Amino acid sequence: MTDNQTVQAYTDAWTQSIESISELVAPLPADAWNRATECPGWSVRDVVSHVIAFESELLGDPRPIHSLPSDLRHVTDEFTRYMELPVDKRRCHTSPEMTGELEYTIIRRSRALRTARHEPTDPVRWPAGPFTRDLPYHELLRLRVFDVWVHEQDLRRALGEPGNLDSAAALISRDHLVAALPKAVAKLAGAPAGSTVGFDVTGPVEFLRTVRVDAAGHGSVDDSISLAPDVQFTLGWETYVRLACGRGRPGPVKTEGDEELAARILANFAVTP
Repeated sequence: MTDNQTVQAYTDAWTQSIESISELVAPLPADAWNRATECPGWSVRDVVSHVIAFESELLGDPRPIHSLPSDLRHVTDEFTRYMELPVDKRRCHTSPEMTGELEYTIIRRSRALRTARHEPTDPVRWPAGPFTRDLPYHELLRLRVFDVWVHEQDLRRALGEPGNLDSAAALISRDHLVAALPKAVAKLAGAPAGSTVGFDVTGPVEFLRTVRVDAAGHGSVDDSISLAPDVQFTLGWETYVRLACGRGRPGPVKTEGDEELAARILANFAVTP
């Protein structure tokens, strides 16, 4: 695809995923909004609040003035504090207030994306507290697809409404997570030089990937098959996503090979902040 086609594909995937969130929460009774999700410390309301807040900030809306409580255990650093503030601000909002603000935000953001005049490589601001930086426009859109789709899945698991595990946003999220495998294996888990680690992922999204660690300890990933990897993982797509995003206890993971290295990789598999 051309760069402009990639931007359109990201926009379409984001639209489908965020509208799915809106459709999912629109009929919820009041008590369902307080149901816990696997996103640490966040309820259904909190996840929706986060989606609203981030898209609103990208629209240029000012951040709310609000003081956070001091007893939020999942707020551990400046990044989580930055993300938590607009979420905590909305914890007193009613169901109609939440659905109304979400729908309005989607309308505004969709219009902004349709009328955007950015070239795919133009630098744009990515608001993330201490990690705020400029990114190429297409990269910002890709990250928004990933974030919205992951939170859509958080909501679906919490509400018992599975779906969209093989959507366009799911495939974009797969590529994002696969690109992070070398960091998880080589840097975080410290796989030794010369080692290979295979991943056989099954389910709605299937793929085979091998991470190879070179003599300098740097990792790379490709889709070739290693006949005798030091570690081989076999797991389902949803389990892979939950592991990579630090969501609760995963489903079954079959491991073969070096048990100690496999345990280190699984302990360091989460690549989202």
